[in-house]
Formats: sequence, structure tokens, C-alpha cells
Amino acid sequence: MIDVQFARRQMIEQQVRAWDVLDLRVLDAMARVPREAFVPAEYRDLAFADMNVPIGDGQSMLAPKVEGRILQSLAVTPADRVLEVGTGSGYFAACAGQLARAVHSIELRPALADRARANLERNAARNVTVELRDAMTLDVDGEYDAIALTGSLPIYDPRFERALRIGGRLFVVVGTRPVMEARLVTRSGHGQWTTDSLFETVMDPLQHAATPPRFVF
Repeated sequence: MIDVQFARRQMIEQQVRAWDVLDLRVLDAMARVPREAFVPAEYRDLAFADMNVPIGDGQSMLAPKVEGRILQSLAVTPADRVLEVGTGSGYFAACAGQLARAVHSIELRPALADRARANLERNAARNVTVELRDAMTLDVDGEYDAIALTGSLPIYDPRFERALRIGGRLFVVVGTRPVMEARLVTRSGHGQWTTDSLFETVMDPLQHAATPPRFVF
């Protein structure tokens, strides 16, 4: 039987910290949230593995080191209101909830939204809410301090950067396989944003996100 506490420490030290996630608040949040409680029972032994773990409906949890990098990049503070796009199991939202004032998470798939709500309730993530919604219908301005997209955008969509307050940060992965770019977009003023390239990765696209036209020969 797996030693959960040992496996969690190994995950944090050998995967998350080893991928340059050094923010102690982020590491502590990931240590406090029981990742194994958000993984389907049939995949519980993979909860701390360096891989995307299936959660049903053709979806998966991101690898722990990627979730750590996202949280660190967003530099979430205790006063922040956070938006997550793609609730999945609810684990990332629970970690963000350890860092933020409130987390609002959007999930397109009803079964995943229901399971995430149950996971979050069982683990007392009381400052996290889950909304069943298509993120591509989002149309708000200046509402969030930090936004994390846990699915990629084949074509960058500015609707998410507009949802940031001034000083707010957006984590987004843009592009198509085999190489995509993780970016941090910061709203620096009214109608002004800056973009920093973070790292290369691969992430499944958000459903209903715009895609580049295919060439037909």
C-alpha cells in the first residue's frame, strides 16, 4: 500500500520543486491539499506520478509540476479573486483556494463539474465555487486578479485578458502540437497588456476554442 505522506513529499521535492517551483506558499498549498482525494479510485495509485492522470470524460489532471508552475507564475495573493477555466477534478482550484481570497472555476462537462463540487466539499475548499459553463461565452471586463486556463488556446483569444483587473495576471498556453508556448499576460492599464513567454509545453485545447484553418491540398 502506498505511503501517501511520503509520496506527496516526493512529488513536491522531486517533481514540483525540481521544475523551479520555489515559492514556499505554492509548495505549502500543494502539500496541504490531498491530491489523492481528487483522483478517481481506479487511478489512485497514480495520484502523485509525474504524468497527466485520467479523470473521466476524456479529460485528465495536469502533471503536478505544471500545476505548480502555473500557481507560481500567477503569484496569487490572499486578496486575489481567481478564475480557473477547466475545473476537471477540482484539485488545482483547491490549491489556488489555499492562496487566494476566492476562486471561481468554470467547467463545461456536467459530470466533471458535479464530481469536482463533491471533491471540493469533502476537502473543505469553502472559498471555491464551480460553475457549469462554456468558457467561450465569457464576456466580462476587469473582474479577476488572476486567471488560469488549464486547457490551451490554438489561437489566442483576448476575451480572457479583458477579464483581468489592472495588475491582473493570466496564465495561458497558446499554439498547436507538437510545441506550444506558456505565457503570462499582465493587464498593465486600461487597454494595455504585456506578455512574457514562460516555457514550452503541450496541453489539450479548450473545447470550442478557435482553431487555425487546415490547409487542403
